[in-house]
Amino acid sequence: MFNFTPLLGAQSSSAASQSLLELDGGVKVLVDVGWDEHFTVDKLKALERHIPSLSIILLTHATTSHLGAFAHCCKNFPLFTQIPIYATTPVISLGRTLLQDVYSSTPLASSIISADSLADSSFASGSDPVDPTLQLLLAPPTTEDIASYFALIHPLKYSQPHEPLPSSFSPPLNGLKITAYNAGHTLGGTIWHLQHGMESIVYAVDWNQVRENVLSGAAWLDASGGGAEVIEQLRKPTALICSSRGAGKDSLTGGRRRRDDLLLDTIRATIAKGGTVLIPTDTSARVLELAYLLEHAWRKEHTDGSDENPFKSARLYLASKNVGATMRYARSMLEWMDENMVKELEAIEAAATTSIKQHKRNDSKQMGKGDTKSAGNAAGPFDFKHLRLLERKKQVDAIVAAKGARVILASDSSLEWGFSKEILHQIANDTSNLIILTESYGNLDDIDEDQKSLGALLWSWYQERRDGVALELGADGQNLEQVHTGGRQLQTHTAERVALQGKELLVYQQYLATQRRLQNPMPLGNSSSLETSADAVDETSSTSSSSSEESDPERQGKALNTSAAVANLNRNKTGLTKETLGVNVLLRQPGVYDYDVRGKKGREQMFPFVSKRRRADDFGELIRPDEYLRAEERDEVDGHDMRDDGFNKKGRLGQKRKWGDTGLQSINGSNGPGSASKRRQQRPNITDSNGTANGDLLQNGLHDPDLDDLSDDPGSEPDEVMNGPSKVVTRPQSVEAHLKIAFVDFAGLHDQRSLSMLIPLIQPRKLILVSGTVSETAVLANECRQKLVPAPSESADGAQNSVFTPSNGQMVDASVDTNAWTVKLSNALVKRLRWQNVRGLGIVTLMGHLGAMPVDDQEYADNSSKKRQKLLKEEIQEDDAQKPPAEAKLQRTAPMLDVLPASMAAATRSVAQPLHVGDLRLADLRKILQSAGHTADFRGEGTLLIDGLVAVRKSATGRIEVEGGGLGLPEYPVRSPESSFYAVKRRIYEGLAVIAGG
Repeated sequence: MFNFTPLLGAQSSSAASQSLLELDGGVKVLVDVGWDEHFTVDKLKALERHIPSLSIILLTHATTSHLGAFAHCCKNFPLFTQIPIYATTPVISLGRTLLQDVYSSTPLASSIISADSLADSSFASGSDPVDPTLQLLLAPPTTEDIASYFALIHPLKYSQPHEPLPSSFSPPLNGLKITAYNAGHTLGGTIWHLQHGMESIVYAVDWNQVRENVLSGAAWLDASGGGAEVIEQLRKPTALICSSRGAGKDSLTGGRRRRDDLLLDTIRATIAKGGTVLIPTDTSARVLELAYLLEHAWRKEHTDGSDENPFKSARLYLASKNVGATMRYARSMLEWMDENMVKELEAIEAAATTSIKQHKRNDSKQMGKGDTKSAGNAAGPFDFKHLRLLERKKQVDAIVAAKGARVILASDSSLEWGFSKEILHQIANDTSNLIILTESYGNLDDIDEDQKSLGALLWSWYQERRDGVALELGADGQNLEQVHTGGRQLQTHTAERVALQGKELLVYQQYLATQRRLQNPMPLGNSSSLETSADAVDETSSTSSSSSEESDPERQGKALNTSAAVANLNRNKTGLTKETLGVNVLLRQPGVYDYDVRGKKGREQMFPFVSKRRRADDFGELIRPDEYLRAEERDEVDGHDMRDDGFNKKGRLGQKRKWGDTGLQSINGSNGPGSASKRRQQRPNITDSNGTANGDLLQNGLHDPDLDDLSDDPGSEPDEVMNGPSKVVTRPQSVEAHLKIAFVDFAGLHDQRSLSMLIPLIQPRKLILVSGTVSETAVLANECRQKLVPAPSESADGAQNSVFTPSNGQMVDASVDTNAWTVKLSNALVKRLRWQNVRGLGIVTLMGHLGAMPVDDQEYADNSSKKRQKLLKEEIQEDDAQKPPAEAKLQRTAPMLDVLPASMAAATRSVAQPLHVGDLRLADLRKILQSAGHTADFRGEGTLLIDGLVAVRKSATGRIEVEGGGLGLPEYPVRSPESSFYAVKRRIYEGLAVIAGG
């Protein structure tokens, strides 16, 4: 059984992706927890309903559309953190930096409390009705919270099957296996393969088959077989879930090189006139491809370009609030990138080693210090010499206000949050400036007006071209299109976070109290924080008290009542009084350092002590695997290990403080009034491998005059998010747009050609299309119904009924009818079997007589487990006791296949036809014939020409056709047609298993 339900992203203009897979036995798998740029909480209601029944969670890409709601779910849905989550290492690391950037860039990510929830809380408390326009915000997760959430994810590697562990409230997984394969769209992006019984499910949403500068293509095709066939693990699944986004998009002629040249030519045309180029992009995924391309283009132009080259005078920037951490992670994950990245790094290291050795051989007087420095200062793939990283708003404002040509990469591509929206407002009124859109928004008719982002609005202007098009000449002589905006009014809304005051604060407190009552009893996921030290004190003190005290029933009852009272108060979230706590007030309440023990008895006479109990079993003390991880496997943030809640250890009770540290913290977590200056002194600068520090505003010795005024500015420290209860205030903004708009597709997604070519090669039994607009899904579905070949057991309309296009919330039954029987073989028949080996698999055909064979109950029970054996014996004994004597003598029977009698064997031998088992690959046949001295070349698609005489073709159904000609081609050596023809047939038969019954 397999049911599929898209929660978000199906036949929708929203890029958010959430899918629910329900397997046999009640196993539920959630794939992705995506969100869109509007961060609406109502879109997560369907997900919230399914959380108590989820077994595991899988994440595919480190983008907002695939894991944007991950931190929100961990913080606001109590059971979410108890569900095992699986993703690749790049998705974990880059997803962490993405969400930290999101929550520090826009208050909307904190989620607006719905008006219905506020109305319910005010009605429950009996207070006045709440203003429906009030937009209160939930408390956002801190940077440390986000890091701790991502530390819960289990990292996986590509092509390694893994048997996941289910959640505590999930049924058994029954041998479920998950395997991650490269998706090619983002670094660490995943195509998931799930194997559960007879169900083989491939989940492939947002993949890219084209090889790029940083990322290799998706792992669909088998490179060892010439790249013409899908790998065995992903071929012929029972169900394929595929994204339809980009189904109506044609591939660019010239491929990746043409795309890169088009971007560079468009930039060159603008910076040659002294303009500013804004390229909105994401903060952790596609930004790596853009940053690598522009950095290496600047290196090449500075090395080989002439003095009049515009790239030499233009500056290159990357603006994002957490981009430094993103690039640090990218430098440590080159093995996840294309093999050219590793070769480039190896070449740089080899050149540096050779330079150092050459320097040692030569006289030091003949080589100056500058040569020594340059010899060991080669830049790696992501060691930026020209790209400057900007993480603070004042830096971005200074760069935009300065004069001169510049290229700015900024997050986010939707232009709804991040630095890209702020930069657009500042450069929109200049005709010499340009914005380059890197993603298309498809058919604008499928996008609702209230869901249109600022990026979609600019895309509609680019499609309309109402005010004309400016044509610029590219390096290859072709025209580059730049659309004029013509002074249109660009209407946007800016969201700001404002602290609550007066009645608003009371409404917020009433809402929190209502949520506590709804979530009673206490959340299981926060058991570590709710299991307080006072409960542990009661437990340990009761076992460590003296024998005289233990014999006093009055004191024991008092201790039990105190422990129960404390636990009850914890559940009800109410305050704990000093009378209730007793001596435990020294541990439970901050700021209390004295307790009067005069007149007290028992445990109230001594300071409470909590002994940490060691967890052990019969084999000894339990080992924590996290303590033995290598440095690159740890989830760290600024050197702190988040698996041990490293950030929270600093302010823990009983922790030693440094000399001069008062221990008094302000609201934002800073120690004392002088903490700002200390933070500026101690904050580590983001450096690259060459020692370049952004904090010093130097890049490889190149001074940036635009940022001079910010080097010693006290306000240049990182922008901090407001803590405490707050609300969002939206202010409309309008700016007159005169800049030009261009488009270069850097989305890195599959196009119409990739989809139409690969889906028929995959040959899925069932195809489910999600993650696309209504028009894109309809176009791809019609094409797949024509190209997919129905299974032999299906009717001619099988392909028509095997393509599903569900909408959000619509469940699809994609189960495949499979039957399995168990037949026992007789010993005489087993001795006659002749096995053949085909690619590591043993194959045999047999023909026999099927009959019923009596099976002893004891023998039948031995084939099962011990527990089932015991149950069967008890049931048989009870049945024998209740049945009449004649019925009790009936024996159990099983199907048995035996050797055919002589009379039947002669009749069946004449009708038995030989079978050819196996899958012949033309690439393998070509290698075999070439090694045997034949000439074999591919001619056309799916045709192999041998010796210019014999042609071998393979049809879509797998049928092999061999044709021999009388005349050969003049460029091939002369061979007899008979020798070539029969040699080819002999090699084909050797690659197949020829078996026959009888």
